[in-house]
Amino acid sequence: MATFVLIHGGGGSAWGWHLLVPELTGRGHDVVVPELPIEDSSAGFAEFREAVVDAIGDRRDLVVVGHSYGAFTAPLIADRLPVRLIVLLTPMVPKPGEKPGDWWGNTGHREAEGLTEEQQFHNGVPAEIVAEAAAHGRAQVSAEWKEPWPLESWPAVPTKVLIAREDRFFPADFQRRVAADRLGVAPDEMDGCHSVALSHPEQLADRLTAYLGEGAGSRAR
Repeated sequence: MATFVLIHGGGGSAWGWHLLVPELTGRGHDVVVPELPIEDSSAGFAEFREAVVDAIGDRRDLVVVGHSYGAFTAPLIADRLPVRLIVLLTPMVPKPGEKPGDWWGNTGHREAEGLTEEQQFHNGVPAEIVAEAAAHGRAQVSAEWKEPWPLESWPAVPTKVLIAREDRFFPADFQRRVAADRLGVAPDEMDGCHSVALSHPEQLADRLTAYLGEGAGSRAR
């Protein structure tokens, strides 16, 4: 049994994982779904890391999954606890010393024109789930946006990048380029949108649990 630590993205909450959690527990695994202190204007990367570490407690055999902006936090856990695997899901891949607010320009990200928020983030998500999503969003006013990412190098932990082919917020070609440039890896791919844990939770659980049988996996360079 592994412990999957699911870290939500920017402006999000643990609710974003609520369809994936039963898929993972039904496969015999433990799941930890922390809430990052994004509504605290004094909270930075240190507080984000501590929130996750506190939620993990004494659990071990950790697979840390960072979705989107959660990819800035996921590697920080390996700086404190023994982590078996890091999975970056439709991610914002950071680099040492980079401020999150600078990531967009540094990577050359361009937002698709003419798309609503729903079309960017939730294409393919069932309508009843989309209708609930707004109630679970949170204002992100935390301080880490202007803080340099604190790690000097990527953790010496096997790392996977998993992207969604129908992602309209971070299109597949963009994510392939960023993963190659920043981690020296080719990402794995699956069907789904940016919020793939809501659009394809069963398939995502299959992909995450399959990684457990792949040995050391890919390491970032």
